Amino acid sequence: ADRATNLIRGTKYEQYLQVRADIKDFRDKNKLDKIIVLWTANTERFCEVRAGVHDTSENIERALRDNNSEISPSTIFALAAIDENCIYINGSPQNTLVGGVVERAEMRGVFVAGDDFKSGQTKLKSVLVDFLVSAGLKPVSIVSYNHLGNNDGKNLSAPKQFRSKEITKSNVVDDMVESNQVLYKPGEKPDHVVVIKYVPYVGDSKRAMDEYTSEILLHGTNTIVVHNTCEDSLLAVPLILDLVLLADLFSRFAFRETDNSYVRLHAVLSPLAYLLKAPLVASGAPVVNALFKQRANIDNLLRAALALPPNNNLGLEHKVPFLMKELHSGALFNSPPNKKQKLTHENGDQ
Repeated sequence: ADRATNLIRGTKYEQYLQVRADIKDFRDKNKLDKIIVLWTANTERFCEVRAGVHDTSENIERALRDNNSEISPSTIFALAAIDENCIYINGSPQNTLVGGVVERAEMRGVFVAGDDFKSGQTKLKSVLVDFLVSAGLKPVSIVSYNHLGNNDGKNLSAPKQFRSKEITKSNVVDDMVESNQVLYKPGEKPDHVVVIKYVPYVGDSKRAMDEYTSEILLHGTNTIVVHNTCEDSLLAVPLILDLVLLADLFSRFAFRETDNSYVRLHAVLSPLAYLLKAPLVASGAPVVNALFKQRANIDNLLRAALALPPNNNLGLEHKVPFLMKELHSGALFNSPPNKKQKLTHENGDQ
């Protein structure tokens, strides 16, 4: 069959209990210390987020028991994973990780991350728009067209599921536009259109075509057209591996200041944004979509784990004469730090 046939029956709460039982059984049979649940299933429609249903852990628990129609299958899996102390990563575009799910993760001390694998067209877009805006060119029109023929393409031919994907693909330029208030007035954005069509013949070999039109000097325009052929699944699989490995690594990080107790990273693993289209962040934190800023965030976290300072592009040691002299003599590296910070893993290693 070309559609899913291995279904979990029963009410939503019964399905939740079954998923929890499956996780427990898998853990026991394989004698595992840790399980990471990563959602790779087809795109769901966006659920209608409602006050009193999705906003708190208590409300979403009640809605689950009441078999509320706006509790999606992926949200059931997320709640089951969190309650089984498993990291949960949403690799699809729908709004699985609503407020009540994130609150549950914070309460349980379990990590979550999302949303939607960033593998092809959107990854390139996050680089190209960052370049254009940083160069002082003003993108005014971004039109993205895709066609693919795999099961994901078939699923996205349904309007409600397509809307989920459209949202994650469209929001990727927002923070880059907002970063330049000289080019863009408050509330101003480029015209941004995303089209996805199902063409069975091409299978997993997704075609992506983009047109970027920017305003330049004296009201001139500059147009860049890109044609990209993506082997959809082959681009996604390495992301899956990296997400699991990095999620496990970052789950071991803990920080402390002086004699205070160690504190782990926030439950929302926002550093994984480098691999995801629509980064989930902690409440009040900025959303960063620019690819190289996301990569630098991961690099600097890993450097912190090795007690190394963050990399930046200031490079004063190559510009200021007395610092250049200290660099060449080695004196720059001989000064003891004013204050040491320790990082530790769960097993006690420092």
